[in-house]
Amino acid sequence: QVQLSESGGGLVQPGGSLTLSCAASGRTFSKEFMGWFRQAPGKEREFVARIGSTGAHTFYAQNVKGRFTISRDNSKNLMYLAMNALTSEDTAVYYCNFLRVSPGGHWLPVDSWGQGTQVTVSS
Repeated sequence: QVQLSESGGGLVQPGGSLTLSCAASGRTFSKEFMGWFRQAPGKEREFVARIGSTGAHTFYAQNVKGRFTISRDNSKNLMYLAMNALTSEDTAVYYCNFLRVSPGGHWLPVDSWGQGTQVTVSS
């Protein structure tokens, strides 16, 4: 059974930093692409970043590129999202998931969502 558990969220001032963690189990972690998503109040869940199985491949949504860094530790089945220069637009619940590529070439979340971790950027 797949389990996804996000942590590390909190309240941070604009311009501040946070690092989120995702503990994942139920699949062979080291062989899977993974991604971060977020959902702001009243908005659809959106893609944030993805990382390949070895960590060599990364891809970011345009609105976080250059500010966020995705990484993983396959020895611990953990994935991270280091977030810098945070703005109020980054306020959301952040989720992680395993990813699979669709026949159309889109990377899509595979499993049920965890509880997420709340990130609030406010002064």
